Amino acid sequence: MAHPVRTLSDFLSLNGPVIRVTLTRVRGSSPRNEGTEMFVTREHLWGTIGGGQLEFIAIEHARDMLKGGVLNLDLDVPLGPEIGQCCGGRVELSLARMRRADKRDALTRAQDQAAHLPHVYVMGAGHVGRALADLFQHMPVCCILIDTRENELAQCRADVETRLSAIPEVDIANAPAGSAFVVLTHDHALDFLLTLAALEKGDARYVGMIGSATKRAKFRNWVRQHGDNHSTEQLICPIGASGSRDKRPSVIAAFVAAEVIADLTSETAANSLQWDMGAPVAGKQQDQKDSTVV
Repeated sequence: MAHPVRTLSDFLSLNGPVIRVTLTRVRGSSPRNEGTEMFVTREHLWGTIGGGQLEFIAIEHARDMLKGGVLNLDLDVPLGPEIGQCCGGRVELSLARMRRADKRDALTRAQDQAAHLPHVYVMGAGHVGRALADLFQHMPVCCILIDTRENELAQCRADVETRLSAIPEVDIANAPAGSAFVVLTHDHALDFLLTLAALEKGDARYVGMIGSATKRAKFRNWVRQHGDNHSTEQLICPIGASGSRDKRPSVIAAFVAAEVIADLTSETAANSLQWDMGAPVAGKQQDQKDSTVV
């Protein structure tokens, strides 16, 4: 039976000779940014430089290098009609057969990137919380699913951290700067406590609470009485309010995940956290009609 390849370490150690493909320069529009890398063997791939004809060309050249024993190759590729793409930019690629030291360096880079992924705290492991974990496990974030109920956490099948916490406010307080918090517990009072804790932390990229415009108004009044009148302007409530009337957990989770990732990958986030994926700045949802999730 073939050994399961779940990590870059597995890939680099189990697939024989490897060509590293790196986007070294981008001019104009391109499907990926400078520094993006992909690894190619005779039969397998790890990563992507954007797909399409650009990636096909890179893979073809990489495998030709493996067949011919070529160690290094540079390509200058126009992303236009010449290759059947319409991005309109131009990219330069560096292809190099990896030595042991190159593989060690690649693993070090991957570990460093993983250590600096933004944290997304899903506060509540109910139906929507678990659906969010299912989505976030495939995204470039570190997702932590937190609940006070062990039986709900046990139902999570996603490859994310699950954390049983008697006092989840402590988890919020200890979260790294730039984290995102999605609050959707089984209890409205707990929702209020955790949302206020995330807002008072002062360094969150995203704070969202499940509910409606009515719940947001109640929370704002509650904060005036119990939260030293802390500003609620940063709060997204309702979350995932993109116009869908479908309230199935998986649909709600899809809209919320898109909202969170848009905030985490905005230009503002990239400038402050050095985590740029080229997404546009996300808009904030202020008080809206009472039309979404409860």
